[in-house]
Amino acid sequence: MAVIDYPDTREQPTDTVTPPVQVRRKIGGLQRGSLFNLGGAAAAGLCTSALLQRLTALSGPVGFVVVAYVAFVVIYGVLVSLTDDAPVVRDAVMTVLMASCAALAFAALGLVVFFTLARGWAALRHVNFYTQDMSRAGPLAPLSVGGMGAALVGTIWMVGIAVALTVPLGLIAAIYLDVTRGRPARFFRTVVEAMTALPGILAGLFIYASWILIFGFGRSGLAAALALSVMMLPYVIRGADLALRLVPANLREASAALGAPGWRGEMQVVIPTARSGLATAVILAIARAIGEASPVLLTAGFTNYINGNPLSGPMVSLPLETLKLVQAGVPAYTSRAFGCASFLLVVIIILFSVARKIGGWGPGHLSPRAQKRVLQASARDVTRYAGRGSVGPSGRGPAPDRGDGTGGGYRLAGNR
Repeated sequence: MAVIDYPDTREQPTDTVTPPVQVRRKIGGLQRGSLFNLGGAAAAGLCTSALLQRLTALSGPVGFVVVAYVAFVVIYGVLVSLTDDAPVVRDAVMTVLMASCAALAFAALGLVVFFTLARGWAALRHVNFYTQDMSRAGPLAPLSVGGMGAALVGTIWMVGIAVALTVPLGLIAAIYLDVTRGRPARFFRTVVEAMTALPGILAGLFIYASWILIFGFGRSGLAAALALSVMMLPYVIRGADLALRLVPANLREASAALGAPGWRGEMQVVIPTARSGLATAVILAIARAIGEASPVLLTAGFTNYINGNPLSGPMVSLPLETLKLVQAGVPAYTSRAFGCASFLLVVIIILFSVARKIGGWGPGHLSPRAQKRVLQASARDVTRYAGRGSVGPSGRGPAPDRGDGTGGGYRLAGNR
């Protein structure tokens, strides 16, 4: 009997194709190839700019820098395109452009800071500059005579009164905007945002027209403090409002679910959570007001003597003292002006650094001192609960106090 051999129709295993290994591109940090590309592009840009100045009519340092920078960016993009694809090239070129803009901004800021400090160091190194006023310092007087004492006292009084008036009102207004939803709140928020762009001269004119001309009060430190308060108030309200709006809604809902009234949840939950943002808003408002000269000139006038009474008599602030000394045109006065500006610059930098430090704290952040207090309170709670005695026979709570020191706590219904 013949056997028919039928072909095998079952699927034969085929060779599996191994997918290519994907190599992740490192997007952070500088690689060796990137450093070589940057160095080569910078050298090529400088050479290109120098060659163009030799062959063409271009001249001057500004044109040399502009041509060198443009050539650097173009050549760097070409070098990156030799090894990478189009998205990497775009990313590299935009990184170079953004880094260049940031470096230019920081260079301008550093130039202003170091130039002011260098010009003002001649006056800052004298102790009398912080304690004496300009009443005995003539145009030819050395830097060892006279100082910014009057401006320092006036600035402390004006800013102190403005902070005392502005911070409570600003926080209350921010809380109102946070808990209120409706057209009045939206209108009020719009007005506050528009007032943040209010020029300082307008605030000074408002207080001058109302407080001095209409009500008849004279120029004083209090009038200047009122003008600074008009400037500080929208900054405090807007910053505090933003800080309160960033508080998670589940915290508010949790406090309401536990039966707390709205005002109690706002005072004990929302405001403590947003305390870093509130402090930042206050500090930024102080830094905004401490550098104003025009409102002080209109409302407090000018004096060379130290005036410790903010209710009467003219006063002077650090920015106004700087302006008047620079306008004199005398080298000794110019040095004192740069000294006042340097001192004011250092104060503003410190305020912004503190605001940046506080603003970086997240909700629930505790300082080392607060952490120490929490640990001490926890230790006291552990000691107090441990002193109540062991658990009762039913396992439902502490054993009843028998008067023999073996148990303590509340008597439960099942332990009679």
